[in-house]
Amino acid sequence: MTPDPSRRLFLGAAASVPLALTLGAPAARAADSAYVMSYFTETTSLGAGSDYGLHLAVSTDGLQWTPLNQNNPVVTPTEGALGLRDPFILRKQDGTFVVLATDLKGTDWSYVSQYVHVWNSTDLRTFTGYHRLKLHDMNTHCWAPEAFWDAGRGQYALIYSAVNGSGHNVIMVNYTTDFVTASAPQVFFDPGYDVIDGDMAVGVNGVNYLYFKKDQTLVGARSSTLDPGSFTVFSTGVAHGGTEAPTLVKSLTSGTWWLWGDTYTPNGVFYAWQSTDLSKGTWTALDQRTYTQPVNSKHCGITTITGTQYGNLVAKWGAPAWNRLKSYNYPDRYVRHANYVGRIDTYPFDLYTDSQWKLVPGLADSSGISFQSVNYPTRYLRHYNYQLQLDVNDGTSAFAGDATFTRTAGLADAAWSSFRSYNNPTRYIRHSNYVLRIDPVSTATEKQDATFSVGY
Repeated sequence: MTPDPSRRLFLGAAASVPLALTLGAPAARAADSAYVMSYFTETTSLGAGSDYGLHLAVSTDGLQWTPLNQNNPVVTPTEGALGLRDPFILRKQDGTFVVLATDLKGTDWSYVSQYVHVWNSTDLRTFTGYHRLKLHDMNTHCWAPEAFWDAGRGQYALIYSAVNGSGHNVIMVNYTTDFVTASAPQVFFDPGYDVIDGDMAVGVNGVNYLYFKKDQTLVGARSSTLDPGSFTVFSTGVAHGGTEAPTLVKSLTSGTWWLWGDTYTPNGVFYAWQSTDLSKGTWTALDQRTYTQPVNSKHCGITTITGTQYGNLVAKWGAPAWNRLKSYNYPDRYVRHANYVGRIDTYPFDLYTDSQWKLVPGLADSSGISFQSVNYPTRYLRHYNYQLQLDVNDGTSAFAGDATFTRTAGLADAAWSSFRSYNNPTRYIRHSNYVLRIDPVSTATEKQDATFSVGY
């Protein structure tokens, strides 16, 4: 049985969140043209692919993400639980960054830590000054830390979830100027029931917004000030199954706001909603065709960065050497092999590496491509009796022809891709009953079946 990693198993709470701060108009600097996502990784089985270090991904549109460092961590804690959850990146007033994270490795929701992990960084390429910051003396945790600049106080407010004397999780706050020492904790938000995963959008048309997890939904509160205790609930809850980890992000190119959420039924699927007016408190679900999360990502935090910072991050850490292929008409499904049969299956699944492919020069024609399996590198996706399967390259010309495809503009959407068979050029890769085949394609449905997004 797959373990349920939700913190709802503990004190009625759900998993923690790396909260994404968007400071509204003041934070959306004109120079910013890209986004960086912080997260950790966790698979449904909590096995291979689970890594409780700091992961980074970048994006130019805030929706399609490129994991850095081959989706490996860029830094890992060396104190406390020796792992993190819920990383959050804040760009400070001086333009440098601070990274905050929950002091917890794995899913022991009873683990007590009065500390959060802290790193400093000038560029998110190097991380210095690692330490843990103590926030309270209670026999509880500090889940999902986030910080924002409180101009009225001239300090940073550091918020997090903890169980105080009320007996349930509330959002606490400490104030700091340097993330080395902090004031005594105060209750920032307590609506009278268990709440975790607070996420802020500050100074949006004079209003401050706090999104949080209530039960299995994402709910918003707002206030005209940043004073502790001043926020009142106002929004309609949104969810897709059990949902946590709200992350508010303002588009750099439009008036659109996105609300990201992380589900735990199954574990680790991100969903996104959009709105053009935070004051309404209502959200419209985005089509999953429009966004793709990093594989195995959990509890994202999203911060805007400059184009130069984006380029420097990619230059430092590199883009993945592999790709994943998303189905056009079933965008919750990805191309994978299972028992050596080519399929599209609902993400997430174990092993996640079944869906990772190296798109290499075609075995029969280098102007085409072949799909080399990442976890079975001697095997390639090829057609046999028109069905696709994963076979060992036997070096024959017949195999090379069967395993070579021409990438074309997507038959259902030219911004996507389709793949025409090299040695049966009237046929394209498509799915039928979720199994991959090469077939002639003519109808609108068949064109959708034969269209894929090549991403990560």
